[in-house]
Amino acid sequence: MKNLLFLCFLLFSILTQSYCQTAKRNHHSDKIKGLTLVAPREPFKNEPMTEVKSVNAEWIAVVPYGFTRQGIPSVRYDGFGQHHWGELFEGVKVTIDSAHKAGLKVMLKPQVWVGGGWIGGLDFATDADWLKWETEYENYILPFAKIADSTHVSLLCIGTEVKQSAMKRAQFWRNLIVKIKKVYKGQLVYAANWDEYEFVTFWNDLDYIGIDAYFSLVPKATPSVSELEKAWQPHITAIRNFQKKQNKPVLFTEFGYMPIDSCTYQSWEIEKRRRNMAINEDAQANAIDALFSVFWKEKWWAGGFLWKWFPEVKATEGTQIKDYSPQGKKAIGVLQKWYEK
Repeated sequence: MKNLLFLCFLLFSILTQSYCQTAKRNHHSDKIKGLTLVAPREPFKNEPMTEVKSVNAEWIAVVPYGFTRQGIPSVRYDGFGQHHWGELFEGVKVTIDSAHKAGLKVMLKPQVWVGGGWIGGLDFATDADWLKWETEYENYILPFAKIADSTHVSLLCIGTEVKQSAMKRAQFWRNLIVKIKKVYKGQLVYAANWDEYEFVTFWNDLDYIGIDAYFSLVPKATPSVSELEKAWQPHITAIRNFQKKQNKPVLFTEFGYMPIDSCTYQSWEIEKRRRNMAINEDAQANAIDALFSVFWKEKWWAGGFLWKWFPEVKATEGTQIKDYSPQGKKAIGVLQKWYEK
């Protein structure tokens, strides 16, 4: 009888431990642990996803750029201005296939690069120009929506930081979402700039509230993790309150920091001066650590995509030590630690 009771207790302990381990894994499995893959100029020379998985990432963002010039209502794509094979239809499909074969999920994130300005400031004086740009943008995004569907991409980003358009021309985006849903059956997100998300009015038509999370935090050269955690509090309160109203999970469609002094404060400004700024790997590592420390425990936070990751560092600008990439820097260990959770 004692042996039978012991065996029952042992079996119960094993089952309980197995359940707890599974539950622990599943508790974090809903977090998107992503890297934004930089499109290579040439076809991959080596398998690019092994390094992605080495930091415990489970997703990549594939970013094929379209091109617009300030004040000119056109969008060029797939060979018109691209110099990177990874941004062409062929390269996008190969990259997605490579990710899926490696067991990774994909967010396809076509976004427009504006020559002579920032996409968030793109504006037109007349309805005619807006309508022309919108027609060309639709012709740019819909083929990628079809690719996303045919390649079974898990998430499609319909636009990135198109601030003036999203605020002034919201009906265009609602109509575009309807058209996208006719050809793509997966989940959808829009990537709002950090100062834009509260003004976007079409979140109800999407699956996530997407934020490019370049919030200004601490101007010090090397803020500590605790200082950064404190600086995050007003931002996380605002995001939490907004999320409750929208009842949608929040995804950081981009987040990242340069390994230079003061990298957590007005990064869009210091990026222009980074050549003259001191290298500071501690600042980058602390910034990434603080972000995860603040957001990881929030159930409504869906995770995010680190900006950015070079698939073949030796062959790209990724060798620049002041780039956002954590590769070869102290921050890589921090990222690996959090993505292991």
